[in-house]
Amino acid sequence: MNKRQVIILWIIAIALGSAVAVVKLTQKDTTKSATQRAPGQTLFESFPGGDVAAVEIQGADGTVSLAKKDGVWTVAQRDNYPANPTYVNEFIRTLSDLKVTRGMEAGPSFAPRFGMDEAATKAEDRGLTATFKDATGKEIAKVSLGKNIESGENQGPMMGGNTVGRYIRNHADESGFYAVNEMFSSVTSEIPRWLSDTFISPEKIKSITLSQKGKEDAAWKLVRDTEEAEYKLEGAAGSEVLDTTATSPLKTLFSYARFDDVVPADKVTEKSDSANKRTAVIETFEGFKYTIGIIPVKGAEDKQLMTVSVSADLPKERKKEEGEKPEDAKTKDSAFTERMKTLNEKLTKEQKLAGRTFEVAKTTVDPLLKERDQLITKATPPAPADPAQGSVQQLPGGIITSPPASGNAMPTPAPQATPNVPTKPKAVATTPPIEAVTPPIAVPPLEEDKKEPAKAEKPKDK
Repeated sequence: MNKRQVIILWIIAIALGSAVAVVKLTQKDTTKSATQRAPGQTLFESFPGGDVAAVEIQGADGTVSLAKKDGVWTVAQRDNYPANPTYVNEFIRTLSDLKVTRGMEAGPSFAPRFGMDEAATKAEDRGLTATFKDATGKEIAKVSLGKNIESGENQGPMMGGNTVGRYIRNHADESGFYAVNEMFSSVTSEIPRWLSDTFISPEKIKSITLSQKGKEDAAWKLVRDTEEAEYKLEGAAGSEVLDTTATSPLKTLFSYARFDDVVPADKVTEKSDSANKRTAVIETFEGFKYTIGIIPVKGAEDKQLMTVSVSADLPKERKKEEGEKPEDAKTKDSAFTERMKTLNEKLTKEQKLAGRTFEVAKTTVDPLLKERDQLITKATPPAPADPAQGSVQQLPGGIITSPPASGNAMPTPAPQATPNVPTKPKAVATTPPIEAVTPPIAVPPLEEDKKEPAKAEKPKDK
């Protein structure tokens, strides 16, 4: 190989190397994200979830303010009523781990296109804006949740795409908007959604007393002897029989009850129809006593207001049975201790409801709001007799007969026929009725009977 060939080869090698370098540099520029966060990265480089002490969520429906007080999340708009900690902590944790699926380079002015128009009045255009603050009130993060992202594939029965994510914006990042695969279905600006759902749940009800409307006097009281027994109406008259279809639902009254909202103290008076207030007292076999105020809501027939006060007289020790074996006593003592622990925790939770006014659906208290006559069975009148058929009667001797369609005369059984015996004409009863006694009738023998009986004919010999 001569010198000229070597030089040519070197020139070719240098040209190829330069071309490869240009291609790599070009690919690097085209794959570089135009936004601060690339697909697969978290939305926040470091979300300060542990420092969050307050969250304010704004939307088309209003604003909800959540604040942590003494380690408990509360709702400011409901006189600091406890919030549902699961929803709050889940929101913070989700943002801490949230990953970007796609970035879209755009400035803040493009927010309305992604359903984040803070001036809009429609929820789908307004979206939600959540501001996070620390204990000093300093803002540490702010995000906006926009439109849901619909998939064009696997369309549902209504020909709409499936929701696969949501658009989101980190206000500290002005490089663009992001798509994420989280829908944030539990995040809303509706206040009732954030309230803790802890409510009363009476167990093993022993008695229920309901007052009259607007009075403290009792309208009725139901009691039962055991957990399995039916209710009895205290002071029932002899003719009053309880309707079990009306009283059976009261055995599990409020077992799965939920409230719709908590009424702020300064709004209670204007919402209450106090003239029709009623008071119910529920006592259980385990010593719980619930005093419940029930007040109709003005202008809302499907709503009722409730106030709750709970107390309990729990036993300190178990009552031992006569002749109890030591091994049985140990097992029963352990079960008693565990049960008392559960009941004390239940009492603590339910006593925190005192002083609050809850708004509930009327269906929640309907089984309880019955008048005394609604608890009594209604006597069913006997079906009227069909005059065309009369009534069935039993005659002496067990003969069953029905009277004729008209007239008041009793039916006369047909006389038994006697062969070849002439019948005597029947006497017709007149008014007044005459009682006649007929002497025995001697039946004369027939002419054939007077002849001597024929002698038996001897059989002929074969």
